[in-house]
Amino acid sequence: MNPTKAEIEAGYRRAQQELQARLAGATTEDLRRRSSGTRWTNEELLFHMVFGYMVVRALLPLVRLVSRLPAPAGRAFAAVLNAGTRPFDVVNYWGSRAAATFFNRRRMARKLAKTIAALTRQLDRETPASLARSMPFPDRWDPFFQPVMSLNDVYAYPTLHFDFHAKQLSLPPT
Repeated sequence: MNPTKAEIEAGYRRAQQELQARLAGATTEDLRRRSSGTRWTNEELLFHMVFGYMVVRALLPLVRLVSRLPAPAGRAFAAVLNAGTRPFDVVNYWGSRAAATFFNRRRMARKLAKTIAALTRQLDRETPASLARSMPFPDRWDPFFQPVMSLNDVYAYPTLHFDFHAKQLSLPPT
């Protein structure tokens, strides 16, 4: 899978529209209900889905940096991160729970819009050569992280993550 810039941006727009529709159609009770297949509530899971886009903003400079290092350094970095999978999972879970109290139903759509706008501006400036830069990834951290990911893969990641978790929401259909 190697989506084009246009396909990545279309995925961003669709996710943004879906989040807005889900928030608009959900009651407070709906958002407090446990999601399907996670320990998060629907509101916490929605924030976690937004967080996937926020994480990419931090990953982009990391990929640019690590892709310039000798290959063994990148592999060692990914191995160290993979070794920390258990603590990462705990922080990921509790961080999303805590952050959803601030980036709640009233703030998360605006946060996603700002994050997607920034990602889109960056993506538009990328060249084919920059999008091909790659680094080893901690592939135990997320089912969509591959052992090696290009910058293009990282730009595409949050929509894959969003769509995966959207299936776990226990909200009324939009």
